[in-house]
Amino acid sequence: MTPPPGCSVLVVDDDRSHREMLRAVLGDLGYDAACAEDGERALQMLAERMPSLVLLDMRMPGLDGLGTLRAMRERGLTPTTIVVTAHADLDEAVAAMKLGAVDYLRKPIDIESLRALLARHCGVTRAAEGELPHLPEGVVAAAPLTIDVCRDLLRIAPSNAAVLLHGETGTGKEVFADLLHRWSPRHAGPLVAVNMAALPESLVESELFGHQKGAFTGAIADQRGRVQDADGGTLFLDEIGELPIALQPKLLRALETHRVSPLGCREEREIDFRLVTATNRDLDAEVQAGRFRQDLYYRIAVITVEIPPLRERSEDVLPLAQLFLQREGRKRLSPAAAARLRAYPWPGNVRELQNAMLRAAILAAGEVVLPENLPPALQAAPPAPEPRSDLALSLAELERRAIVEMLERTDGNRSEAARLLGISRRKLLYRLKEYGASNGGQ
Repeated sequence: MTPPPGCSVLVVDDDRSHREMLRAVLGDLGYDAACAEDGERALQMLAERMPSLVLLDMRMPGLDGLGTLRAMRERGLTPTTIVVTAHADLDEAVAAMKLGAVDYLRKPIDIESLRALLARHCGVTRAAEGELPHLPEGVVAAAPLTIDVCRDLLRIAPSNAAVLLHGETGTGKEVFADLLHRWSPRHAGPLVAVNMAALPESLVESELFGHQKGAFTGAIADQRGRVQDADGGTLFLDEIGELPIALQPKLLRALETHRVSPLGCREEREIDFRLVTATNRDLDAEVQAGRFRQDLYYRIAVITVEIPPLRERSEDVLPLAQLFLQREGRKRLSPAAAARLRAYPWPGNVRELQNAMLRAAILAAGEVVLPENLPPALQAAPPAPEPRSDLALSLAELERRAIVEMLERTDGNRSEAARLLGISRRKLLYRLKEYGASNGGQ
């Protein structure tokens, strides 16, 4: 998607890392981006030069979003304005629309949503996307949705903004976290991965922040924490929804101050790290239920990247399967086995595919994996038929009509439409981009 020449965006946000992340993303998308740290500075910049669009954060100290909109109206400053708001502040978004805002973007920001809103309000036209850099060994991106994820990560990587990877269990979130680290300026530093679900609750604080000798029974020596190990690099906390709520303030403070104190130590130590987290949970719902702090949620999810399930990126299945087989002895799939892999819905995602290929490699007598070497669930799956062109067209049209009808039923709410259709929001946006549709809101 290519913006018209000279299309400019003013980002108004008091959070420096968020501003710089958005500046980098907008620049990569082809926009001329400028930043203001508060409402007063934004008004000064608007008086000097009118941008094509303003991204205005609602919650800022001093002159907040609503106050800035009122002042803009009083001074006759009327750029196209999109407000950035938290889920709990949708009433403020409505108030902002009454003051002249044309749309709103929910925090944590989703790259696809941002791109769609920019396209809608800046007259963006279609153009070929840029090529991805060479992907490291073990990363497969054959499906359009996977390529989109990689492009998003490439845009985000240069910033220090915290990133939340959201997707079903087994979709390969750690692989994408590694890719984000490799493409970042921190690639020479460590990538420290911690699976929060694998840690006993009693050891989480010590594992993350370290401890001093004698801090608790059994602490016979000083121990560095994983946060300290990530100094100069990236800390990846998988299953972040498992972090005990009692420890969430300590992680929040570490993110805000980049200082930590080991258990049993009063002295704080300065640490420089970039945080990437992952979860399969709905953290909005966890916040509403009181199991996750809202302030921490917004701090870890400065930007969210949705990782689509394997069933929505079927073009990845056979390349991934072949990759896993090669790791187990360079075996290959028979055409009949490949057909069953294509037909299977993969509820366990990439992890299930990897385990299936390990089993097949062990059971196959020769170099070729046959259908009978596959797990029973795959043997029962009927082979995928080769689609006729007229049938493929009719199925595509049925899918298009179902999406359009669901968007109409949900008043253009893309998130709700995707949920009711049983697909990811990223797939819905991808299909809309294919159709050239502009329906939808959030």
